[in-house]
Amino acid sequence: MAMTGSVFQLQCSCNNYPWGEKGSESLAARLCAKTPGTDFKIENDKEYSGMRMGDYPELPAKSLETGEELHSIIDKNKEKLLGKRCIDKFGAVLPYLPKVLSIQKALPLQIHPNKELAAQLHKKDPEKFTDPNHKPEIAMALSKFEVFAGWKPLEDIHILFEQLEPLRRFLPDKVVAEPQEKSGVLDKDAYGRQSYILELLPRLQEQYSKEDAGTLVALLCMNFMVLSPGDAIDMPADGIHAYLSGDIVECMARSNNGLNTGFCPRADRDSVELFSNTMTFKPHNPQEALLPSKPSDRGKQGKTGVFAPPMSEFNMYVTNLDEGETEVLQAFDGPGVVIVTTGSGVMTAEGKEYKLDEGYVFYIAPGVEVRYQSHSKLAVYEAVV
Repeated sequence: MAMTGSVFQLQCSCNNYPWGEKGSESLAARLCAKTPGTDFKIENDKEYSGMRMGDYPELPAKSLETGEELHSIIDKNKEKLLGKRCIDKFGAVLPYLPKVLSIQKALPLQIHPNKELAAQLHKKDPEKFTDPNHKPEIAMALSKFEVFAGWKPLEDIHILFEQLEPLRRFLPDKVVAEPQEKSGVLDKDAYGRQSYILELLPRLQEQYSKEDAGTLVALLCMNFMVLSPGDAIDMPADGIHAYLSGDIVECMARSNNGLNTGFCPRADRDSVELFSNTMTFKPHNPQEALLPSKPSDRGKQGKTGVFAPPMSEFNMYVTNLDEGETEVLQAFDGPGVVIVTTGSGVMTAEGKEYKLDEGYVFYIAPGVEVRYQSHSKLAVYEAVV
């Protein structure tokens, strides 16, 4: 068996959910296609929703050199590729799952079960809930990013139901199409500072239907946020959310579990009772959902920031370099996965140079210091335990 290096390049694949951008409009697909020596080709009539860069059995990353799946490589080299601290805390798997998503219409209105519930659901229905883990996640904007995240402050919800006549008599067991139709013809002034509802209402109705209750829940009760490149949000495992549009780097605890109740066909919706019993009412406002970047002392030249969510599975380090700049990132005691989203350059690790280009993905074992040298404006994201 050939010895696995501490640093090696990965090849990734895209999934094809209908909310993804089509063809070369999808950043996820364009980045995926950049990796040399693969058979990935973009088809312009196909949706490309997300590029996965982890060891999860569904669409796992593979070694670019050998084609072996990442989870198999890790299984044969646990101590070297994960490190003792990671194995002791999370077991012999990569505890996070990084992705690049390209979104052109609303994802299902969803929450993710916490650890206790995830274990119960996995035991009861392992085909649908494929692991026993929770799934808190963060999303970092690479472009303008629209998202419904958490709940509006109660006073913002109350004023809509108090002032908008079609909503005063709204009851959960009534058909939801009529309130949508009547709310859509009200004057913009009736909505006050929430007038964006009038602009989003026909857009969401066109994507799904007037009978989809997710439209009313999201517009009336949830925070609508528009993030710029470099902004990020943090969603707890049981926090309600729906991504609406944009390109993002997403990272989550190693899980594929989710509960959906809107912005999807009725057949794909989970039990409303289960959904309601699972979710929490946090965050309560947009500011609570934001995850700020902080300067990281891991970057010796001060060119690296870190998004550090409250979960323990990972932090996300982002290095931004102008042309000709360098950054040295100190070694971590846990595993890292690197994705280049912009620019080109060279990465040096353990005396060996690796070409960097948009879409290139690398696995970096614990204990390895890396040096980035940019040839053009360079952005590198690294998830690390």
